[in-house]
Amino acid sequence: MENTEESAPLRITPTVRALSSALRGKRDNVPDSSRENGDRIFPEPEKLWFKESSAKNLRNRDFLSPTTMLNTLYADGQVPPAVMSRVLSLRGTGVLPVAGGEVMGEGLRVRVDRAAAFRAVLAGGATDYLKPSSQRQGCVVLNCPALHPKPSTPTPDTLTLGQLRTVLLADHMGALLRRQGFAVSYCPTLPEDSDIITFLRALGIDWPTAPANWTNEKREEKIQEALESSPYRERETERGRRTSGGGGGGGRKAEEGENEGALRVNLKRVFQEEGLLGYDPSLGTCTVHRDSVSHLAQLDLATADCSVAMATALHVTSCQDEFRQQQIAVLWRASGATHTQRHLVCGPVKTPGSHLTAAQYLQLRRGQMKEASEMKYGDQVEGQTWDDIIRVMTSATVRFELLSTVHTSPVTLDVQREGGVSTKGPRGGVFVMYNCARLHTLFDSYERGVEKGLYPEIPEGSQLDFSALKEEGEWLLLFNYLIPFSELLDQSGQALDCEGGGARVNIKTEQICKFLVSLILSFCFSFQEPLPHLFNQMFCRLYLLRALRELYHSALDILNLPPIRQL
Repeated sequence: MENTEESAPLRITPTVRALSSALRGKRDNVPDSSRENGDRIFPEPEKLWFKESSAKNLRNRDFLSPTTMLNTLYADGQVPPAVMSRVLSLRGTGVLPVAGGEVMGEGLRVRVDRAAAFRAVLAGGATDYLKPSSQRQGCVVLNCPALHPKPSTPTPDTLTLGQLRTVLLADHMGALLRRQGFAVSYCPTLPEDSDIITFLRALGIDWPTAPANWTNEKREEKIQEALESSPYRERETERGRRTSGGGGGGGRKAEEGENEGALRVNLKRVFQEEGLLGYDPSLGTCTVHRDSVSHLAQLDLATADCSVAMATALHVTSCQDEFRQQQIAVLWRASGATHTQRHLVCGPVKTPGSHLTAAQYLQLRRGQMKEASEMKYGDQVEGQTWDDIIRVMTSATVRFELLSTVHTSPVTLDVQREGGVSTKGPRGGVFVMYNCARLHTLFDSYERGVEKGLYPEIPEGSQLDFSALKEEGEWLLLFNYLIPFSELLDQSGQALDCEGGGARVNIKTEQICKFLVSLILSFCFSFQEPLPHLFNQMFCRLYLLRALRELYHSALDILNLPPIRQL
């Protein structure tokens, strides 16, 4: 147990790897781990074990190596005693302590030493479980095409719901990547005191601003000159050769006449000669307009302060604007920019029977939230405190509605005005925020009990016997939420590192929202009567409760939502 306490934070992935190594033995040293050995094919290590998550299965096992895997490894699926001994004596950095194991009909079942795991996670504080397992380095620019001038700065009344989804996603990705250690900047810079900045702040979005009279003219001139001298610029002689061949040339010649003297860049040559994968083959030749130059100058500004030579620009765009953003990305490359560029593409937002702008949608949800609060709390709902609560609850509602779905999939919203925002049931943001307040209420209940002399002060974790945490629900909260959280945070940075996947990148941006809702549905806590013989159990639960509260706050922070402490 002392080794467990002194070891690195417990993790699921190292445990699965250690279990696989114990089961496979020396076969892990074979270069091709799936090669045939006689008539037997050995499976990949990551497929040998499964972490259980359902309450039903966690009653009798925490990890399972299915019978099909055992049959692949051993004749008749019989696990040799030496192998079982390795499994039961599992050790390693970040590896969960094993309490026992047995072969049953479904396979080899392993149970974790739960008391030791509770002690390792809770006794010293859960800080290490609320951050990524490793810190990353690098600079990421989150570019939101929906906010670029075309030619004027967008307003809440011109912003579509699909574009609002991209802005929220960029904001969420920024918080996720910062948590992993990346330096993050946002693009474009917007005029301070503009209507769009006021709107974004109402949603808790802190976007970079500049004075209203600020210009980016010097960078725009630099970009214009770079494109004019680009090897991919299409010269007049090249254009003439392409358009003089006849065959449907009338319309083309008319277009050329209208754009005579305009700067044009052959984008197809850019992505072919630069080896850029995943770009639309129909990009062709592009006429460079002023708003394109402005867009590129903003990108140049956003990458100027990067501490590394090569930044990653993540263009967060709607599916309707994807083609246009690919043009911008390839134009930037043609201007000489060598930064890595990836595209995070969002599906459409649908509102059957209605057509709302982003401003109208936020106004609708704010009104519904205020009405729901007044129905629940009556005359209490007044003053600055309640204004702040309604603002946060509205932001939570909007974020969960637009971020809880896989980013490539469409979102369908119910925006009927006669509907309301329910404060009960698993309804996303409202559900999460009310239960966050409930968690604070439980702590307040304990602290009031201490003031009244009903409970003693909570002791140091080293003085507690964590074997008192015997309920399956308690273990489920630790095993499914507290321990895996850091590995969930790792995934977005890892997705950016994937090579050969083309221009698009798919990141599980919906996971934090789903994680919070699932956590709350698994949560069930209350305080018992202050009986002295139950104090140890109560204190162990308080340690778990405190870790869960920190977990809530950590996850909400990634959504840029402040916790609500009291309702």
